[in-house]
Amino acid sequence: MKILVLIDGSKWSHMGALHAISIGKKKGAEVVLLSVLDKREARTMAFNYCTQSDKCEIIGTYEQNIWQDMHRSIEAELENIREYYSQEGCVCTIKIREGARREEIVAEIRENDYSLVVMGAFGQSGTSHPGSCLGEIAGEITTPLFIVR
Repeated sequence: MKILVLIDGSKWSHMGALHAISIGKKKGAEVVLLSVLDKREARTMAFNYCTQSDKCEIIGTYEQNIWQDMHRSIEAELENIREYYSQEGCVCTIKIREGARREEIVAEIRENDYSLVVMGAFGQSGTSHPGSCLGEIAGEITTPLFIVR
């Protein structure tokens, strides 16, 4: 059995990771933690910063710095979760994909033989309605989807 857990930095994805440990230990499953980084987010943040600070001549530098920070942040988060899994006796690997979130998640699921996909009902915004990514993914996959809320 192989379980994919989608990690986006939200408390909902962390709760999903905790549920996946329980399932993984009971079933002896391998757990894969996946995070998807979208460079468009770094570009948007850099643009917003530059327009507020009147330093648009170095927008590329800001974008690169933000992109590197995004990578470092998610890598550290995934490593912390992997360490916790290890302490709990659960086998866990980490994957980071780059691109449009929905497309990359669906591609990961289609390219691998996952028995279950675990994701939070809400993303980082924490709004009270399910994230748009959830609905888009659910409509494109046949793998069972465990939604945490």
